[in-house]
Amino acid sequence: MEYDDLLNMGTELGYQLMFSGAEIYRVEESVYRLLTAYGLQPQVFAIPNCLIVSLNTPQGHPITQMRRIPSHGTDIELLERCNDLCRRLCREVPPVKQAKELVDGLSQNKRQYSTPVLLLGYVVAAGFFAAFFNGGVLDAVSAGICGLGVGFWMLYLGGKMGFNGFFQTLIGAAIASLLALLLTRIGVGENVDAITIGTLMVLVPGMALTNAMREIMAGDIISGVNRTAEAILTAAAISLGVVISLAIGM
Repeated sequence: MEYDDLLNMGTELGYQLMFSGAEIYRVEESVYRLLTAYGLQPQVFAIPNCLIVSLNTPQGHPITQMRRIPSHGTDIELLERCNDLCRRLCREVPPVKQAKELVDGLSQNKRQYSTPVLLLGYVVAAGFFAAFFNGGVLDAVSAGICGLGVGFWMLYLGGKMGFNGFFQTLIGAAIASLLALLLTRIGVGENVDAITIGTLMVLVPGMALTNAMREIMAGDIISGVNRTAEAILTAAAISLGVVISLAIGM
């Protein structure tokens, strides 16, 4: 049996699941079920930035592969495709070469949205959140402008300048607050609180905190604490960014 190919296939599936933002228990269970379907008894261990898959050959020789997981967001479409493919492979158990090609294809067919579409998402989200927090039409428009500035920073300038996630979020929050103050003072917006909070909502780590709670309840304490710390640091960066901008603007 092609143990190296099976190990590579299982590790690649786990990597794509992790990169799509899947929960730790989902990653470990999916890789375990896939390799078990091919008659193996693997050991799978995952934390948010690392995946380790190990198995033994019939001769008792252990082989292990480790993959480091880079910083990533959440891709629901990729997550669903990984889940569907895992179920299909476990059900049909095709030849290893064919199955490996299908798993490798997951990284080749990912949908990538253009920068203008992503910027539009920042604008619309910030505008609707400003309206949700009792802002008027002008406040929603102002929040959309602030969201455009934050999106341009987060998607383009921040990455080009090599900032890490903490400082990128901090500066993004400062940009949001400064633009909200500026637009209010020149008369475009009316409610600076609604504009600021609406824009900052696009930076709030809601998904990270939700996944952290799910990890803890599933018993993956290390992963849950890791994600919780990440969410807390992101919230701290948002707070510091607003404080700095208010100190400058006031």
